Amino acid sequence: MEEPAVSEASFCLQSILLPSSSLRGAPIVAPGGAEGVPGSPRSPQRPCCGSEAGGGSGRARGPARGVPRSWAPAVSDLTKPAEITITDYCRDDYQYEEVPADDEFSLQEDDEDLSKALQTIQEQTEDAHILALKSVLTSEKSVSEIPEAMDDFFCNFLVRLGMSRTLDCFQTEWYELIERGAFTAKDVGLVPTVYTQNEQLQAENMRLRKDLDSYKIAANKAKEAFLKMQKERDFHRMHHKRVVQEKNRLICDIKRLKAHYASYEPVLKQLTEKYQNTLRQKMLTSLERDRAVGQVTGLQATLHNLESGYAVQSPVTKAAHERKKGLEGPTQKALREARQQEMLDAERSSYGPVKDSEKTGRRYPKDSEFPVDSHANPLLARAKECTQPLKTGEYKLGNALKVHDLAVSCLAVHPQKDVVVTGSDDRLWKMWALPDGNIIMTGEGHTDWLSGCCFHPSGTQLVTSSGDATVRIWDLSKRGCILTLEGHAQAVWDCSWHSCGDFVASASMDSTSKIWDVNSERCRYTLRGHKHSVNSIEFLPFSNTVLTSSADKTLSLWDARTGLHVQTFYGHLHSCNHATFNVKGDMIASCDSRGVLKLWDIRQSVPIMSVDAGPRPANQAAFDYSGRTVAVASGDGSVKVLYLELGQLSSLRGHGEEEVHSVAFDHKARRLLSGGADGTLCLWT
Repeated sequence: MEEPAVSEASFCLQSILLPSSSLRGAPIVAPGGAEGVPGSPRSPQRPCCGSEAGGGSGRARGPARGVPRSWAPAVSDLTKPAEITITDYCRDDYQYEEVPADDEFSLQEDDEDLSKALQTIQEQTEDAHILALKSVLTSEKSVSEIPEAMDDFFCNFLVRLGMSRTLDCFQTEWYELIERGAFTAKDVGLVPTVYTQNEQLQAENMRLRKDLDSYKIAANKAKEAFLKMQKERDFHRMHHKRVVQEKNRLICDIKRLKAHYASYEPVLKQLTEKYQNTLRQKMLTSLERDRAVGQVTGLQATLHNLESGYAVQSPVTKAAHERKKGLEGPTQKALREARQQEMLDAERSSYGPVKDSEKTGRRYPKDSEFPVDSHANPLLARAKECTQPLKTGEYKLGNALKVHDLAVSCLAVHPQKDVVVTGSDDRLWKMWALPDGNIIMTGEGHTDWLSGCCFHPSGTQLVTSSGDATVRIWDLSKRGCILTLEGHAQAVWDCSWHSCGDFVASASMDSTSKIWDVNSERCRYTLRGHKHSVNSIEFLPFSNTVLTSSADKTLSLWDARTGLHVQTFYGHLHSCNHATFNVKGDMIASCDSRGVLKLWDIRQSVPIMSVDAGPRPANQAAFDYSGRTVAVASGDGSVKVLYLELGQLSSLRGHGEEEVHSVAFDHKARRLLSGGADGTLCLWT
């Protein structure tokens, strides 16, 4: 056979073309195809292309059959498993719930039989044998692989390395030798299988290295995720323990509060019983008092009739009324004297005591009588003096006085002097001299914030309303409270004097208004009709008509002599905060919680003008004496001034961003006063 000669030439070409790194330590295939496998004959080694005997191309034993020595570390890296440290947390103190594993392949108790068990084991053994044979059959080569030709091998090798010039030289010399007939393709032969296997192993090695790197990356990511999950587990475990502790603490607090509340139940029950008993006693006492007052009144009337039969005036009667003379105004004094003279004339002309008693017919002899509405309004002359309206922008801030520590809730101007009274949330009212702002007097007695104040027509007394549900009358000469009127169930929002000085009106949060008689110190009438809180009340100047504004978005007129409702004004879409008359008494100005100002004609009962000064609430409105200017206390910290003839609305700012609660013009119409939530009183001139 010619194979040994051809193989020698092939080995010489390989030693020239292949790099030394690929041949170093690689087994050289003998001409007979032997690879140094145990049991196969060895062929003598020959030097290739002038190489010395025993040179670098000699045969060497690698770490494994057909595997180069340089690849041994790579193979060991592939076979070495990646080291990942996993901490054993199975022995921690956390209580994990065990989940029983279901054995799907366990035999049921009903099928326990030796023959069936042996048959099952035999079937499993046969199935395993069939699977093993199938894997062996598939691993065998079904198609024989044809070795690669020598020239193709060299060309592919050079192309893979990018040696184009060497490839051209090789192909030129190769085909010249074949054309000369130096050798044929059969003489050269095929590439030995070992080199093909070496290339396959090298490619497999590279693939395995890439897989190893990817596995290492995946293992590192899995390790990081595992550590992150451990930290999250520890965090949630601590959070769970903390929540459990808080839950236990809350349970203990709830139990303690329940026990504490249970200890108060007997005390509350006792207090409720005492309260009911006190109410019953109060009711009985009121009944006894009314009975006693009726008896005393009857005895006094009888005694008076008996004495009048002899036309002699009793000094005891004079002494009985002498106590209240200090509180009577000039109008009430004149009315009292006129009544006494009329009674004396009637008693002299008639001697029938029963008939005379029917004439008087009053249960409380100290009750005052309402004046006749035919009296002329003396303020009209003052209104005529203010004929020229103020121009837009003429009001300027003249002075700002810090009068209270808390908000100024109300103010009232003295009817004759340059004096103003301010009421505040600090439960005090103070009297100040204008324009310097010197304090004159301080009133203390209310137990809650002040909501309204008003001077007596003579200027000698003051009435105040408060959140403590009381109305107090103060004598300025005595510098103290002389009368406290109680009867409202909730806070009193506003108060007003009658022009005669004998009656006081009050508006309350309990949806009612009351007409109080100052001389008899009792409530004459309770005005019921509003559905919500009554926010303001005012007497029509020199009249018995009362104006109220309510949170039910309506205004109402009442007859103070009878306590009956006269008329209702509808038009506001929000709660009405305040309403007031002009001096003439033919127009009403009202404002609501949305900042809308409406002017009403009393004769037509319809709004004649509506001005939007919002969106912040309008707290109070006031006419000047000419009736041509309206000032509004706004919740945006400004005073809105509306000039009716010009139809212009201007803003005066002096309280910063705090709300303005009250406004008023002085008695000479020279100043505009405003009180705000910042505790200051601003004088606009």
